[in-house]
Amino acid sequence: MDATFFESDFFKWVILPLLIFLARMADVTLGTLRNVFISKGLRNVVPFIGFFEVLIWLVSVRQIMQHLDNPLCYFGFAGGFAMGTYVGLMIERQLALGMQVIRIILPGDAIALIDALKNSGFGITVIDGKGSKGPVKIIFTILKRKDVELARQLIDRHDPHAFYSLEDIRVANQGVFPQQSGISSKMDYLRKVFPDPKDK
Repeated sequence: MDATFFESDFFKWVILPLLIFLARMADVTLGTLRNVFISKGLRNVVPFIGFFEVLIWLVSVRQIMQHLDNPLCYFGFAGGFAMGTYVGLMIERQLALGMQVIRIILPGDAIALIDALKNSGFGITVIDGKGSKGPVKIIFTILKRKDVELARQLIDRHDPHAFYSLEDIRVANQGVFPQQSGISSKMDYLRKVFPDPKDK
């Protein structure tokens, strides 16, 4: 490519800010995923992500420092940060890493919901309890984040007035879960490629 192109106004005021925007978006996205992987125990893949994150950041900052007279580069840098945060969170939502515990409290008969959860592959524990208005059934199940929406749909279908709460959990041993597929199975593969020494 002709060297004069890189010195042209079109490159300086259009292409360069766009490249800085994309680079900043990429490095912030990687940074967001790096933090997610740390919190979910995928620590061995984090150094590789961090390497590319910092490399991209250095390239974009170098371009900023070489073009301090171009305010569009500043907007590209800031806009890339904002978009990278959004993209990183969207990817994290799609990956749906981690597990949660759901507690469901039902007055009276809960057989329909219990059967629906079992038939969908969830492992459940049922306890008899007593609420302020009489006896209740308390259902506990630990589920993967990707399965939360399925569990909520089952609750809404069989007892839309049920009380339930969700909490993140860091570690769970054993358990019964619906059949894995898609992204979650790929994340399990990633855990095998980059195993945590604590898991050995």
